[in-house]
Amino acid sequence: MTCHDESLEGTRHGHAFNERTPAAAQGCESCHGPGRAHADSGDPTLISRFTQIRPADVSAVCTTCHNRAEHALWEGSQHDQRNLSCITCHSVHAPQSERGQLKARSQIALCSTCHRNVTNRQHRFSHMPVREGTLVCTSCHNPHGSTNVKLLRAGTTVDESCTSCHADKRGPYLWEHAPVSESCVTCHEPHGSNNDRLLVSKLPFLCQRCHVTSRHPPTVYDGYLLNNSQNANKIYGRACTNCHQLIHGSNAPSGKAFLR
Repeated sequence: MTCHDESLEGTRHGHAFNERTPAAAQGCESCHGPGRAHADSGDPTLISRFTQIRPADVSAVCTTCHNRAEHALWEGSQHDQRNLSCITCHSVHAPQSERGQLKARSQIALCSTCHRNVTNRQHRFSHMPVREGTLVCTSCHNPHGSTNVKLLRAGTTVDESCTSCHADKRGPYLWEHAPVSESCVTCHEPHGSNNDRLLVSKLPFLCQRCHVTSRHPPTVYDGYLLNNSQNANKIYGRACTNCHQLIHGSNAPSGKAFLR
C-alpha cells in the first residue's frame, strides 16, 4: 500500500475479521492476481487491472466469492449480455452508498444513469413509492440476474411478480377477466402514470380499448341513439368501475359482468 491509498480498508472488502473478504485472504492479490512482478517493477501491465480486462472476466473474479443465490444467475443475464460488469455499478475501493458498494448514493440514482426513461416516471402523479423510500428498484428486480428477461425477482412473469404483493388479485377466479389473465401491464404502468392507480389510460377510455361497443341500453357508445327511449342511459364519460367493480376477477354468481 506504499503506492496506493488505503481507501479499501474502510469498505466491507477491507474487513479482515470477515473470512470471506479479500483482506482476510490474500489481500489485493485476491482480486488482482499475483503482484510480485508489479510491485518490484512498478509496471502497471504486470497486474490484473479491472478497467483493462473484459467485462466478463471482471465479473468472473467477483463471482468467485459472490456466488450465492443473489448472484447465481448473473452469467447470461440481461446486464451480462450487454457487456456490463460488476464494476459498472459497484465500486470496490470508493463506494458512495452506505449499502451495496454502489457508485451512486442511492439505487434509484444509480439505475437512472441507464434507465432514465423508467426512473423519470417516478415524478408522475401516480407512481411506485420509490422516491418516498418505501420501495427500491430491487424490490421488484434483481439486477444480478433472474429467470426472466425483465429481471423480476418473483416468479417468471409480470403477473407473478405483481401478485407477490397484491395477493388479493391473484385468483384463480370463477369469472376471469381476459386482460388481467394476460398481464397486469395491459392496464397498469408499474413505474408511474399520470392517471390514477397507475393506469395506462383514463377511465372509461381504458375499458373502451377492448369494449368498443356496449351491452348497455342504446348509448353513444353504440354509435346510435334511440329517440325518446326511456332506457337511453347517459353514461358517456363516466367510470365503468362505478358498477363493474370486480374487474380483476369474480367468484360471485353474477360475476360474469364483474358487478359488485
